[in-house]
Amino acid sequence: MKTIFITGANRGLGYCLAVEGLQRGYAIYAGVRSADSFAMLGSLHDQYPNRVHLIEIDVADEDSVRKACSEIHKTTNSLDAIINNAAVMLEREKTIEELDFDLLRHSFEINTFGPMRVVKHMLPLISAGTEPVIMNISSEAGTIINAFSTNYPYSMSKTALNMFSERLRHYVQDQGITVYAVHPGWMKTDMGGEEAPSEPAAAAEGIYNIIEKKITVTSKIAFINHLGKPMPL
Repeated sequence: MKTIFITGANRGLGYCLAVEGLQRGYAIYAGVRSADSFAMLGSLHDQYPNRVHLIEIDVADEDSVRKACSEIHKTTNSLDAIINNAAVMLEREKTIEELDFDLLRHSFEINTFGPMRVVKHMLPLISAGTEPVIMNISSEAGTIINAFSTNYPYSMSKTALNMFSERLRHYVQDQGITVYAVHPGWMKTDMGGEEAPSEPAAAAEGIYNIIEKKITVTSKIAFINHLGKPMPL
């Protein structure tokens, strides 16, 4: 049985990724920031008691990531995919004059350094997986040409995540690990809002199709959308 670790699994795209993975027969290690969020995943745990593992993890805290890795290791020696989904969008409408730099730093801690911490500590687990894949959930907001005129923290942290993904792709390719930074589309989530044109379940389906190689990815860089198409830089 394949094993998938997902951060930010208690809502939005993360929750849909957990559901889609379970429906496809995977064991899901559902990462959430605090134990209080486990209640959101209770029904899934009840429905799939042997395939849902609730993992407390704060990606902004390296000690928390280290402990989460140890917790996963208690029940498996490998991961077949890591989906770094946890993210925040702060100060979206603020101009440079209004920007709170503490919130800018916090955005990088979650959106960029968070996935880096997860990979740093879980690389041995993913290296032992079968056709392993690391999926960093990115955004079109991280492109140079399509970013909003404000939204500094989110856009800049996602651009940095794309660069990390590309550097990581080169680093682990000889280990047989595939790395992508994936734009899932503008979705109806707490972050995307109700005006968004797409559903997170559709993005989750596409992401798993990429993981399962049901989609041929021809991009020369790590940054793609959930349909496997190249994204502009």
